[in-house]
Amino acid sequence: MTIAPFRIAGIGCRPGTAQDLLAAALQAAGGAQALATIPERAPEVRPLASALDLPLHLVAVAGISTPTQSPRILARFGTGSVAEAAALAASRTRGGRLVQPRRAFGPVTIAIAEVP
Repeated sequence: MTIAPFRIAGIGCRPGTAQDLLAAALQAAGGAQALATIPERAPEVRPLASALDLPLHLVAVAGISTPTQSPRILARFGTGSVAEAAALAASRTRGGRLVQPRRAFGPVTIAIAEVP
């Protein structure tokens, strides 16, 4: 019997992103058992976590190395991708690894980390 890994979706988005866009992006990314983002995006992501009854991890991302790089995000948040860095930060203490680099869904980016 194989146990499916625990998936954490790192989420980046623009301020004020609508809940239906966040939910659609998460579904398109394959879903997750937990969400992670930066404290600055808690107002957008917290209602989604609550609606889906998922844990939400608010994490610091500055200095976390990511596979993809956005110069604008690097200058603003100190990492190349908020979504990737959030997924990594929320999963690394449990041996997690990034399995899906960030994908853009309109104003939302999602990256997936898995914990064995």
